[in-house]
Amino acid sequence: MLPPVELEVRHLRALCAIADAGSVRKAALQLGMTQPSLTTQLRRIEGAIGGLLFTRGQTGSRPTPLGHSVLSRARPIVAEMTALVTAARDAAVGAGGARLRVGSVGSRVVTGWLRRIHDRLPDTDITIHIEVSANTLLQLLATNQLDVALVHETAGFPLHIPAEVRRRVLVEREPRFVTLSAGHPAAASPAVTLTELADDSWIVDPTADHEWAALRRVLTAAGLDPRLLHVRDNTTAADLVASGEAVRPCQPTAEATPGTVIRPLAGDPLTAELSLAARPCALPLPELDALFDDLADAYEEATSRSVAYRTWLTGAGRPAPPDGRTSGPGP
Repeated sequence: MLPPVELEVRHLRALCAIADAGSVRKAALQLGMTQPSLTTQLRRIEGAIGGLLFTRGQTGSRPTPLGHSVLSRARPIVAEMTALVTAARDAAVGAGGARLRVGSVGSRVVTGWLRRIHDRLPDTDITIHIEVSANTLLQLLATNQLDVALVHETAGFPLHIPAEVRRRVLVEREPRFVTLSAGHPAAASPAVTLTELADDSWIVDPTADHEWAALRRVLTAAGLDPRLLHVRDNTTAADLVASGEAVRPCQPTAEATPGTVIRPLAGDPLTAELSLAARPCALPLPELDALFDDLADAYEEATSRSVAYRTWLTGAGRPAPPDGRTSGPGP
């Protein structure tokens, strides 16, 4: 039996993360831990408290009645500690200069966005936090750990928007393309149908919000039941695609790696909404407008570098506006 531990704020934070994420695996990712480490920590916490805090099943981890009781006391403590640390950091920044905490899902747009922000705010201390999960970014905004973030929402799978967070849509309906081997029979097609990929394995990132569920829904609707490969590492995923072992959904602004090509999916079965999320009380409106303009310019720049996306936009009759703003493809 694992020895009990003296409960600390980090243990309470771990319990809140498990409850919010709905699983030990997702909570471990948010906390920057391995799943076995968090599982061991949870067992020790339960040993210290003297009872089971979560039930574990195929649908994830759910608080027991004792777990709900502990969480009702833990959340205010965690919130107070977060507020204390944030206030201390804000005081330090007030003495040392301006600060901007930027978050984003992985995207080719990020580099251009940061470059524009740095050019416009040369005396501001700017940090960037990249997350696979848009829901995690929204929680970081809600708890004042980020000031602004680029997030995406997969069509049919709404994000959990905290009450204090607002979003401004950058691209209403961005298509998801597919990356496949340059030697794939479908690589010669200007747009690839799902049936052309019926015999392929599909790579998905298990940590990305709803990526697996959205892909499964689309493939099932097409009458397909392909193999799914859960791969988190981008280098490994790129090598698997280049070797012809699998195909992979991708953003239309993505750049093809050696040995691969990027093609639209016919009919655009996978789409996402891109938006800039922030707490309106955290930044003045003119600065939020400027950050949105920076992001829109960066997105337009990324679009101009993607031959596949430019071709798709032209073919869809929706060329990007010349003023550097884009609302993306419409519904």
